[in-house]
Amino acid sequence: QVQLVESGGGLVQAGGSLRLSCVASGRTFSTYTMGWFRQTPGKEREFVAAINRSSRNIDYTDSVKGRFTISRDNAKNTVYLQMNSLKPEDTAVYHCAAATGGWYRPRLESDYDYWGQGTQVTVSS
Repeated sequence: QVQLVESGGGLVQAGGSLRLSCVASGRTFSTYTMGWFRQTPGKEREFVAAINRSSRNIDYTDSVKGRFTISRDNAKNTVYLQMNSLKPEDTAVYHCAAATGGWYRPRLESDYDYWGQGTQVTVSS
């Protein structure tokens, strides 16, 4: 069983920045594809970004390209999401997720095996 714990959320003004972190338990973090998803009330969970185990493959949803950066530190069992130029529409609960099956369909929720509880990001206008 893998536990994922997110941190770094908070309240920020539009145009500001936040850095989310997600720490994973266990010894096999370096083999996982890691993803970030977000969800607002009444809406389905939305893919944000994903990174494969070697950091060679990275994917972003169009709305965050050029503003968000996903990265990982396998020595620390941690994946990060640097969020710059934040907009009110980025307001959501952000969840990290781990896929043990490799880099196949990183945008699909069903490909992820483990999920964190989430961290709230609120961007004020």
